[in-house]
Amino acid sequence: MNNDKIWLSSPHMGGNERKFIDEAFNQNWIAPLGPNVNGFEEDLQKYLQEDVKVATLSSGTAALHLGLILLGVERGDEVLCQSLTFAASANPIIYQGATPVFIDSEPETLNICPGALEEAIIDRMEQGKKPKAIIAVHLYGMPYKIEEVHAVAKKYDIPVIEDSAEALGSSYKEQKCGTFGDLAILSFNGNKIITTSGGGALVTKDQKQKEKAVFLATQARDNAPHYQHSEIGYNYRMSNICAGIGRGQMQVLDQHVEARREMHKFYQALFEEVKGVNIFSEPKNTYFCNHWLTVITIDKQESGFTSEELRLHLEKKNIESRPLWKPMHLQPVFKSAPFYGSSVAAEAFEKGLCLPSGSNLSQDDKTRIAEAITEFFTVSKEN
Repeated sequence: MNNDKIWLSSPHMGGNERKFIDEAFNQNWIAPLGPNVNGFEEDLQKYLQEDVKVATLSSGTAALHLGLILLGVERGDEVLCQSLTFAASANPIIYQGATPVFIDSEPETLNICPGALEEAIIDRMEQGKKPKAIIAVHLYGMPYKIEEVHAVAKKYDIPVIEDSAEALGSSYKEQKCGTFGDLAILSFNGNKIITTSGGGALVTKDQKQKEKAVFLATQARDNAPHYQHSEIGYNYRMSNICAGIGRGQMQVLDQHVEARREMHKFYQALFEEVKGVNIFSEPKNTYFCNHWLTVITIDKQESGFTSEELRLHLEKKNIESRPLWKPMHLQPVFKSAPFYGSSVAAEAFEKGLCLPSGSNLSQDDKTRIAEAITEFFTVSKEN
């Protein structure tokens, strides 16, 4: 058995990506426009359904940034943002000169807590600062409490940007994630369910919003024979080459989701008899998670070991695992930002671990992972 690195979540090609790329080369469509861009957007729209419109962009971060612009977020505004997430969920708020207000998680989905969200809205409004938008994240592919969160948003008339960067293929009550928010974003980074190398998309239900996003993403060039600009634009459009990779990846998206869910079942069986280890799973059968990453939380009192001890053991075996996202309100760069909630996000970060979950993990990889974890249990009991 080889000892090659087992990655947390590596790119997984399906086979037909090269066909679309070769077509782009043969037709000389080496630009941020072309048939692959149009085709990839159409593929995503067909997959997501709900009559959405998709603009493919250079990254999920770019999509979030444009989403905030489309919602009118400006310098001095406040945006409510889930704390337990990757920094890219929050950074575009700063790009706009606005202030992030971070919200704790609830324990069932580890996503934005509806109670803390409403508490924050009420408090900010009492201070004369009604938030301009809410960024809610489907963490590790797990849908957030959609009905509860959107009920709060509707009550106070605040739009929701649905951060579905990790959740392509997930759904709630059989409706695809990425279709619930006023706007939504997707990511096709190299470690995601499908990849375009880098890349992302903005999802909207309004064709004019899509056209505005594409306009801003292509340097906001006015309709003139010369280069004229009445607004600040960005170089955010996806290239025809990257979109070709995406078109090939869409053909295997469902298989990738199923493989990730099988990895989740693999870990459920592996940890079934281990006290103090909880496998992060759907709270109800109305939730369908792509299990982009399988997450465990470890209670040292019951298990006798910590998530960091397990991570270091796996690292020695050349197996990558990773702590959960460090909450944004605990990050040095956001130390002065307001935070509402308790300690759910902080405790998840302290106790949590993401395990190798790629759709391309082989049976040999699974055997190595199982043997490494079993060995760790044995050593932990002896100590």
